[in-house]
Amino acid sequence: MFGKRTGGPEVKATPPQVSTTETPENSPNAPETAKPVAEATPPAPVELVEDADTGSAHNDMFGDERNRYNETKQSIFASLVEAVDLTELGKLDSAQVREEITDIVGEIIAMKAMVLSSTEQQALITDICNDVLGLGPLEPLLERDDIADIMVNGAEKVYIEVDGRIELTDIRFRDNAQLMNICQRIVSAVGRRVDESSPICDARLLDGSRVNVIGPPLSIDGATLTIRKFKKDKLRLQNLVDFGSITPLGAKLLSVVGACRLNILVSGGTGSGKTTLLNALTAFIEEGERTITCEDSAELQLQQPHVVRLETRPPNLEGAGEITMRDLVRNCLRMRPERIIVGEVRGPEAFDLLQAMNTGHDGSMGTIHANNPREAISRVENMIAMGGFNLPAKTVREQISSAIHVIVQAARLRDGSRKITHVTEVVGMEGDVVTLQDLYTYEILGEDENGKLIGEHKPTGLRPSFWDRAKYFGREQDLIEALGM
Repeated sequence: MFGKRTGGPEVKATPPQVSTTETPENSPNAPETAKPVAEATPPAPVELVEDADTGSAHNDMFGDERNRYNETKQSIFASLVEAVDLTELGKLDSAQVREEITDIVGEIIAMKAMVLSSTEQQALITDICNDVLGLGPLEPLLERDDIADIMVNGAEKVYIEVDGRIELTDIRFRDNAQLMNICQRIVSAVGRRVDESSPICDARLLDGSRVNVIGPPLSIDGATLTIRKFKKDKLRLQNLVDFGSITPLGAKLLSVVGACRLNILVSGGTGSGKTTLLNALTAFIEEGERTITCEDSAELQLQQPHVVRLETRPPNLEGAGEITMRDLVRNCLRMRPERIIVGEVRGPEAFDLLQAMNTGHDGSMGTIHANNPREAISRVENMIAMGGFNLPAKTVREQISSAIHVIVQAARLRDGSRKITHVTEVVGMEGDVVTLQDLYTYEILGEDENGKLIGEHKPTGLRPSFWDRAKYFGREQDLIEALGM
């Protein structure tokens, strides 16, 4: 078998007591276990995740039953590490590794004379494969498509968000060292690092899910890991309609806004669904358009064929080599883009994005943290001021009013539901004030007996100033229907 040492895996003198039917190896009548023939070379250092205290099939265990399972798994995992060459094993694909681990674990169980049912053995193999190949005890949570966020507060507390509500799980890590190993594995996969000298790091998983790690000494009770999880099936605007986030007519209005190449700013608080909404709005980009995305961690997954994805880079160990969001936005202007999409506007790159929107890159988009459309305008103005641009306030507001056409406001309500609460048009300037008008709003009417909020989306009936633009793109009739005119 691949990667095995001659003589088979080493067996400890006293294996864990899995059940009352297990043959004790330290009894006087027990046969002496053969030692491995080759032990001159120590096993390769394990850069993988250590064993977890819980498994996907055994989260419902309690007390002695869980402890026995954990002891069994710990013993088998230790024997596995000594029995295989993990550096060679890492060269195989995941299916081959699982097959190898399954065979080796089966031999270890037989050699230790453990009595396990086929279900228990399969669950144990699955957990060990998760430790070796994946993210250990977090793997069952990553497989669930109903989870929006995974929040790890040290080794002992793992929370998840389901249907807008935060719940405490029974997932546990063995210790803080195991949790830190998982964090290092995640960030190293995208060329970043997290340690005492650089304890804060943003990264992403292979599916684009956003990851934030903050480790000791900043995080006092062990590393804190937050995963903003993406659904396997990317949500489209119709899915938002099905969820009740917006009405079919409201979705039609957004489709007109996207198809007419209007510059869009998606505004909302943390966890309100800004990135999901931005992904849905990109569905109306034509396939022939060259689109460039700029993000801190690449999350957007556009379906169009001509997309260039750019990602920022943190400084290296010497503090050099950093590539900021502003560097990306300024450089992508030289890449002949038709649309520029900034994953999150949070600094002086706001000014460069406005410049791009004003110089022929129609249909550009970005997200921003704000609680309402008016506040979003103020946030953009503040970001430009933070960048050190010595411009009069009126000049900055004129730039904003001419660059941004529509603000789409997303919100997570107190019952956990996510709604699109405003579709607001930026009309222009009146004196020194940027003028806004709501085209679509969400009004809360009350709540039902289960605590769910009851509300309705409705158009305001105002005629948008981009009416002629919709007519130019042949979407005038759709706009009339969407606004109920």
